[in-house]
Amino acid sequence: MAYLIDGHNLIGQLPDISLKDPNDEAKLVQKLIGFAARQQKRVVVVFDSGLPGGKSRLSTGPVEVIFASQGSSADNVMKERIKHARDPGQWIVVSNDREVLSAGRARRMTTLTSAEFAPKLQSDPTPLKKKRKSTEDAGEAADVHVSAAEVEAWLKIFKDGK
Repeated sequence: MAYLIDGHNLIGQLPDISLKDPNDEAKLVQKLIGFAARQQKRVVVVFDSGLPGGKSRLSTGPVEVIFASQGSSADNVMKERIKHARDPGQWIVVSNDREVLSAGRARRMTTLTSAEFAPKLQSDPTPLKKKRKSTEDAGEAADVHVSAAEVEAWLKIFKDGK
């Protein structure tokens, strides 16, 4: 399965990113990179009002970032992508727009509102290891497990400089 996500709709549902933040899109993309790596899924996220419109340099292998051009909207871009999807049954559409969700359902795509999808970004299914002893340094970081896919995604970002 792959995800087609309206980025600004999703940001509006997240408690730790504000639409007023000038870096809100980049912060969401970072969350989506981690999600895509953990879930081993492809993500296409679409935002309104990009200069220039089209595929963004924020894109990575598993996460494609698209900005709608001036005079268009994320909703229009998403409806076009839904209309032309080759494997519609393999897509999950995430939006708050009724027309976008309806277009997805018409093509037999799974649909979720942004509020339904948001918890998937907030919960990390990778558990932290328990601390070994209570005598451990209070400032010592917990032993965090990172999947091979997530490591590869980050290596690609640092290697490509994007």
